[in-house]
Amino acid sequence: MAWLSKLFGSKPAADAPAQEGLSEDYNGFTITPNPMREGSTYRVAARITADVDGVAKVHQLIRADTMQDLDDARKASLNKARQMIDEQGKALFNS
Repeated sequence: MAWLSKLFGSKPAADAPAQEGLSEDYNGFTITPNPMREGSTYRVAARITADVDGVAKVHQLIRADTMQDLDDARKASLNKARQMIDEQGKALFNS
């Protein structure tokens, strides 16, 4: 029966494991790259956290960009998160 799941698809691919050692502090925010596996590629994604007025806030960044290599996806995830922080700052958590 395993061949049926290969033929028709099985459960959705899981995210690449977030690795705390890859987290980085950036301008008062913590960025953890967490690319999402999609078939043979990885979607750019990261978790951005910060303390806003004494409350821990989290924003999940998911982009349409995909990469073939996991390390490239992690680097791109960090870059996109830094860009978002530079553009929006703590307003990132207003939604």
